[in-house]
Amino acid sequence: MNMVAQLQFSPVQHKTELGSLCELSARVGSDPLLVQASNGNTSIKLDGILWIKASGKWLAHANQEEVFVPVELAEAGEAFGQGREIAQRPVSVNEMRPSIETPMHVSLPHRVVIHVHSINTIAWAIRLDGPERLKERLNGLHWQWIPYATSGIPLAREIEKAVARAQKTDVFILGNHGLVVCGDDCFSAEQLLYEVERRLLIAPRPFPQPDTTLLGMIVQFSRWQFPDFDPLHALGTDEVSLRILKGGVLYPCQAIFLGHTMPLLPPKEAVSKFKKHLIGTDNTPPFAVVERRGVVLNERMTSAQRATLIGLAQVTQRTEESARLRYLNSAEVEKILSEGAYG
Repeated sequence: MNMVAQLQFSPVQHKTELGSLCELSARVGSDPLLVQASNGNTSIKLDGILWIKASGKWLAHANQEEVFVPVELAEAGEAFGQGREIAQRPVSVNEMRPSIETPMHVSLPHRVVIHVHSINTIAWAIRLDGPERLKERLNGLHWQWIPYATSGIPLAREIEKAVARAQKTDVFILGNHGLVVCGDDCFSAEQLLYEVERRLLIAPRPFPQPDTTLLGMIVQFSRWQFPDFDPLHALGTDEVSLRILKGGVLYPCQAIFLGHTMPLLPPKEAVSKFKKHLIGTDNTPPFAVVERRGVVLNERMTSAQRATLIGLAQVTQRTEESARLRYLNSAEVEKILSEGAYG
């Protein structure tokens, strides 16, 4: 186990370091191209303690509320080394629990770790040719591609192997998942994050405008409404995005927050299907895509579902028509949904 040597910090230094982590986390968490809802996590190692974002907390709120929890590195490292789950004991009056990605943060030797669900990165990470296509873009950086692995210990094991192969690695592209960058301090880690983002930047495709006449007939039904974010309509009006949606689940958050199947409706049957299947039932979906017409939202949609749907639209709009994609298989999706926790 390659663990960071235990460092000694004064209480003042602790406060300063944690303050820097909170500020960094709030900035990163407030950028929807990097983080959507409660996904993503950050951490810092101080004096034998790993301070890591709590499960279900939003990085964007790091300056407003208690977001980070302490984990003893020695104990967590021993558990990880033996293949045991790191204890998820309540550690505060709010009973916050460490992120499901805690094993990954424990396994990395770096002091500061930033894990985000970068839209630009995911648009590359879902491609079968992703590792090859990124060689030129990330040339000169110490980076590695990590094939998809389930969050928690399986992903941490893969990253541990990667670090063993090349100890200078401080950028990890997670297949069908996201991005991890590391540094000696918050400043250097954040600078590296934005350098990777600059290199991986993809301009979104323009998309046809929605059919407001047909969608207007649907939003007359109780609890349905037009999106307040116009690019969401691209999921229905853009042929490439629509085809991608029909292919299946691309990454974990899509399954967790939006379900393992997308509610797609053919335009000729949209109104009748709404009347029959999508109104007044306990299984009403948070949104519906009318093929070649646009998107409507259920007013019961949560903020996490909305953020995830916007992220999905942003990813598909940055995915080339000719790209061959890797979708999560049914076993992978089932495992994600059975874990019941993320972020």
